[in-house]
Amino acid sequence: MIARVIGKTLRRVRAGDQHLAWNDTVLANVPAAIRLTSSAFEDGRTIPTRYAGEGVGENISPPLAWSGVPDEAAELVLIMQDPDAPLPRPVVHVIATGISPRSGGLAEDALGASGASDIRLGRASFGRRAYAGPRALPGHGPHRYVFQLVALRRPLALANAPTLRELLVAIRGLAIARGRLIATFEQS
Repeated sequence: MIARVIGKTLRRVRAGDQHLAWNDTVLANVPAAIRLTSSAFEDGRTIPTRYAGEGVGENISPPLAWSGVPDEAAELVLIMQDPDAPLPRPVVHVIATGISPRSGGLAEDALGASGASDIRLGRASFGRRAYAGPRALPGHGPHRYVFQLVALRRPLALANAPTLRELLVAIRGLAIARGRLIATFEQS
């Protein structure tokens, strides 16, 4: 009940698209050549509750597929953000590095704590190192969850699980293509 009142009060407060990794100067001019899709939802449509965060859904990452990755890509990086969170910056729901560009996709729950062993998980918002599904503030309205896939010309050599800022610094000059997929979710 209290969360819903807070959500309604903050309904017009949004972090904004300008703070997405997609719009960062590191990626803004990289060609959007990758087609990112999911068999669980269509671009711009509601993500099933199954993939929503703890206390709302099962908190498992949705299956993802891609095409159009350049042949010279050595590694893929995936970032999922919520630009509609009532915060100064979008909430980062997952950072995943070390994804094989030849894999063609990720299976359901590949980004969970016990997901694919070859994927390295960075530090998302609140220090989490695994997928954190949508959990829009009740009453705040629909939120967009932006999955952003970036192809890199060489593998990253990161000693620690990076934050989003650390990741963007590390990929400067390495990104050769990108793609995105947007899901929506709302708690009334």
